Amino acid sequence: MEQNKMLTTEQQEQLLQTLKARFEKNMQRHEGLGWSEVQGKLEANTEKLWSLYEMERTEGEPDVIGYDENNDEYIFNDCSVESPKGRRSICYDQEALEARKKHKPENSAMNMAAEMGIEMLTEEQYRELQKLGEFDKKTSSWVKTPDNIRSLGGALFCDRRYDTVFTYHNGADSYYAARGFRGLLRV
Repeated sequence: MEQNKMLTTEQQEQLLQTLKARFEKNMQRHEGLGWSEVQGKLEANTEKLWSLYEMERTEGEPDVIGYDENNDEYIFNDCSVESPKGRRSICYDQEALEARKKHKPENSAMNMAAEMGIEMLTEEQYRELQKLGEFDKKTSSWVKTPDNIRSLGGALFCDRRYDTVFTYHNGADSYYAARGFRGLLRV
């Protein structure tokens, strides 16, 4: 079933207000960038605005973390202090979901990211995010796993403990109440 990827005018206005307030409150994440240019890009691309709405709805607290000059794109990332609440208790991907015989989670990180129109962070992107603040001090987040690890049944996740960013492995079919995923969106 295809989801309606259109927001009402009221939803768009409310989301833009929320994003603007977060943008202005956290200027250290995007020094040198102006909100009016970001808003113009968002208003011109309603499907991306819908993806940001989904990031916000699942408590990711998306914010601009950079600008890609080569592609003329603003980069949004989930900036919630802990892994987004609306995206926890999920395994890594569809293959892992299908492999579980008992106690299947409702969804997987890769499926949810695709449904939302966002990318899961790579380990490198996760480490870059951690330079902008301290994230996942009590939770953890799945990250995009290299094929050679995934083909052997594993998946990677990251967190921040003891003022250090760690990368770990787990079976891709595992899931925990404190593990979700963080997304990235280019607009």
